[in-house]
Amino acid sequence: MLFPESWLRSLVNPAINTEELSHRLTMAGLEIEETAPVAPPFSGVVVAQIVEIAPHPNADKLRICQVDDGSGELLQIVCGAPNAAKGIKVPLAKIGAVLPGNFKISKGKLRGEMSFGMLCSARELGLSQDHAGLLELEESAVVGQDIRQALDLDDTVFEIKLTPNRADCLSLHGIAREVAALTGAPLKAFDYSPVEVSINDKLAVDVQAPDLCGRFAGRIIKGVNAKAPTPAWMKSRLERAGQRSVSALVDISNYVMLELGRPTHVFDFNKINEDLVVRWAKKGESLKLLNGQTVELDEEVGIIAAGDTIESLAGIMGGDATAVSLETTDIFVESAFWFPEAIAGRSRRFKFSSEASHRFERGVDFQNVVEHLEYISRLILDICGGQAAPIDDQIINLPQRNPVSMRVARCRKILGIPVETAEIEKIFTQLQLPHTFDGEVFTVTPPSYRFDIEIEEDLIEEVARIYGFERIPDNPPKALAAMLPSNETRRSEHDMRYVMAALDYQEVVNFSFVETAWESNYMGNQHPIKLLNPIASQLAVMRSGLIGGLIANICHNAKHKQTRVRVFELGRVFSRNAAVKDGDLTVANISQPLHLAGAAWGPAVPEQWAEPVRQVDFFDVKNDIENLFGKKAELLRFVAQPHPALHPGRSAAILLDGKQIGFMGELHPQWVQDNELAHAPVVFEVAVDALSHVGLPEVNNLSRQPLVIRDLAIWAPVDLPVQAILDTLALHQKDLQELDIIKEVSLFDVWRDVKSESGERSLAFRFVLQDPQATLEEVRVEQCMASVLNVLVNAHNVRQR
Repeated sequence: MLFPESWLRSLVNPAINTEELSHRLTMAGLEIEETAPVAPPFSGVVVAQIVEIAPHPNADKLRICQVDDGSGELLQIVCGAPNAAKGIKVPLAKIGAVLPGNFKISKGKLRGEMSFGMLCSARELGLSQDHAGLLELEESAVVGQDIRQALDLDDTVFEIKLTPNRADCLSLHGIAREVAALTGAPLKAFDYSPVEVSINDKLAVDVQAPDLCGRFAGRIIKGVNAKAPTPAWMKSRLERAGQRSVSALVDISNYVMLELGRPTHVFDFNKINEDLVVRWAKKGESLKLLNGQTVELDEEVGIIAAGDTIESLAGIMGGDATAVSLETTDIFVESAFWFPEAIAGRSRRFKFSSEASHRFERGVDFQNVVEHLEYISRLILDICGGQAAPIDDQIINLPQRNPVSMRVARCRKILGIPVETAEIEKIFTQLQLPHTFDGEVFTVTPPSYRFDIEIEEDLIEEVARIYGFERIPDNPPKALAAMLPSNETRRSEHDMRYVMAALDYQEVVNFSFVETAWESNYMGNQHPIKLLNPIASQLAVMRSGLIGGLIANICHNAKHKQTRVRVFELGRVFSRNAAVKDGDLTVANISQPLHLAGAAWGPAVPEQWAEPVRQVDFFDVKNDIENLFGKKAELLRFVAQPHPALHPGRSAAILLDGKQIGFMGELHPQWVQDNELAHAPVVFEVAVDALSHVGLPEVNNLSRQPLVIRDLAIWAPVDLPVQAILDTLALHQKDLQELDIIKEVSLFDVWRDVKSESGERSLAFRFVLQDPQATLEEVRVEQCMASVLNVLVNAHNVRQR
């Protein structure tokens, strides 16, 4: 909402400057978004009158003007404006004047004739974009007066941003009330005295919808001059408030709306053929509005009708059929109270908004309807003339203003400061809030224009606003810092996310609703949990696994020319458990555990000069899973096991302490082909419960003794898992003393002769040996390696290579 500072100061004029006024309003909750001068800086421009005008002897489009600038001597000005004429008053930039853009005026010669200044258009002064001719001033303008003073160009336009609850400040009067309360400056009293009634005409109005209209007032005014010019002061205020001047009657209605916050509507009385009816519209009815738009109506929209002819959209916009024009002589002025609930959202249904609906849907004063109608009537009679009929005021159903109580102790507790009772009473008085006080509680009856005061906290907010937020000290809270116990053996979900991010995975969040085909293809779930009311036809079931969404993420990125994708998701999955009995009812029992899933696709490492391009494989992701589990990775086992989503020979179940907690592997070739991927992603999914519990760190002394490294190559059956060999060594290490110096065992080579039919393969292990107390001797190292070979021969029937 825009408004000029001069208009506000005509209602309340505190002894503070523009900057302080803006700051005070902002700190009181009426945020001033921007302040801008009405006109850019310029100097040396005065009001002048063209006394004589003659054609230029050397140019057809130029004329020589003799101009009175108030100095006592006429100045010769060469001008080419088409509207230059004898007798008009216009702005004159004298020699030495500086116009916007640092344009300096000096004496000059145009086609052989001297010119001692420049007559200005509105655009040359930076007042508008109008450059069609000179800016013509009012007859009352004083010749020689500085143009900034004559046109009040040192004014400032405020742009205020109001919260939706402050409908009372959608007017200059409302803002002025706030300024008066904030500064103590006196507030102008409006003249609401009744105008002289000289005719007895009346237009009957039947209000049939008390839930739409609570009060309806109107009067007939005959013999108005619709062609009367809008006064310059009113036109200036409207333009600076962002309103375009249309005609005197329309401008007066807009002016009252901006000044008092009272939207009114002026009908052409001679175009109303029957008595008015206020009712809800009927389905199938339509109305052509003032903006030229024709809207289809229904039972949720209020209207004003004359018989079967709809004249206006109640509280939103008038109809085109009864709009006033310059030929209008008799008018009907309507002022009503429309319930906010009956107006809210209606204009947006028709894809437009109006100043009237913006106010009515937030709440407009219902008590001063007649007073405001008298005010607009006086303006119409003073500007357009005419004869006024009596006001017909119908009170149908006004809102109840229930008293609101505020405990002083509660106010002090919420604000955190000991506000004095006398100061609270002073604040309520400044805000013109009727109140009583019984020693502990203030009881306030909200005025008819304050729809935002309903509960105790609303009154506390009023106290805080006027008391001043800047006066409330910003002391830090004082509280005992109690140390809360933390379970060091439990890992949070955020910790898991940090680990995955450190492993170069990016987190995604997918819908819990998935396609039915995903469940059958990826999870082998032929009976997923179906949604009764899915948000989209393809999102019809609940997911029982996360990998479907991750594969979709990879496909999306692949289609957008991404060559490397690593994503993970931590979310819930859904599956049916056995139904449970609840009395006579059988209730479905749905399990919703948290799972963590990841998917890797593309090169194992980002492309670089030092590494050859290699696609990510099973063992890359297996390593990521082991890093995710940390120290518990020693307990993990990866056992070959088929899965509906995975490659038959490249998938495994993930076991922890012998219990399956998830799966991993390459995507099945069928689904790789269906998703049009160049190569298979490697995916995994594990239960979060298995990741949540971690052991406490164990502190061990570091040995200062040297390490000894030995390699052992054996022939082992092809179907013998390497993990079985490692588990055997770990088991016997606890029993055989000579094996206790083994610190680490790793497989570093696998080889098989493809031409051989022996069914064996060569496995080469590297052993790291160390004694924490003494340097290892060769004899002890050989004994250890002999024991290792003996254990493996007995347990798995292997032989040394």
